[in-house]
Amino acid sequence: MHQYLFHIGNFPVRMYGLVLCMAIALATGTAYFLAKQDGRWHDHVVDIGIYGGFAGLIGGRLWDVFFFDWEYYSEHLLEIPYVWQGGMAVQGGMLAGVLAGIAYCKLHDIDWLEFGDIVIPSLLIGQSIGRMANLLNGDAFGTPTGGDFGIIYPEGTLARATYGTQPLWPAEVWEGQIDVILFALLLLFRTTKHAKGQAVCLYPMLYSILRFGLEMLRGDYAEPWAFGLKSAQATSIGFFLLGLIGFIYCGWKEKYERKEA
Repeated sequence: MHQYLFHIGNFPVRMYGLVLCMAIALATGTAYFLAKQDGRWHDHVVDIGIYGGFAGLIGGRLWDVFFFDWEYYSEHLLEIPYVWQGGMAVQGGMLAGVLAGIAYCKLHDIDWLEFGDIVIPSLLIGQSIGRMANLLNGDAFGTPTGGDFGIIYPEGTLARATYGTQPLWPAEVWEGQIDVILFALLLLFRTTKHAKGQAVCLYPMLYSILRFGLEMLRGDYAEPWAFGLKSAQATSIGFFLLGLIGFIYCGWKEKYERKEA
């Protein structure tokens, strides 16, 4: 892992920001491919990717600040915009990005549920590459493994400052790898007969299960947020339930409309 690509004078070009931009670009490219393959709305994908990408950066940063690191940022308010230092929450980024996409669709008379069913797997490609950025930056790391296996982070990373030379669980690596599996599962689900909106609802359900489990290995923050759960675990339960309710409702709605037709 390497935090800096090069320096321009005293200004460092961070790998974190570069890879994060790559994640947004490749997620948008994947969405374009899926929409082009479907034959609908592909000419809107780039615009949605730009607006959704900016919204995702803002949402991811604010989610991290208020849910994970408010104790620090409450005393360092001027550092809140310093996204290049790391500190982006996937849940907040995806929520803000999706909401921006929905707003765009509403403004351009696009059925956002149908569009979402087509392109939703692309978000997981962006998330997977985003975890590469976390690894390079030395954040979103795991707890000590207690053995002689795991990742030992270099000097200058938050992981090294927190745990020293102890080997840590590769939490961010495993999440990035499992994101690819979830991407494939969503693609497979899209080949089945399903109600409009169910692929969109399945996405938060699958990711929430993954995130809830891997939070048990995360070591970059450990304080319980509510009911003995970490903040990401508590919000994962909320997202999962919303996705499940939406999944059931979309299926019921389609059956009801068929009976009425």
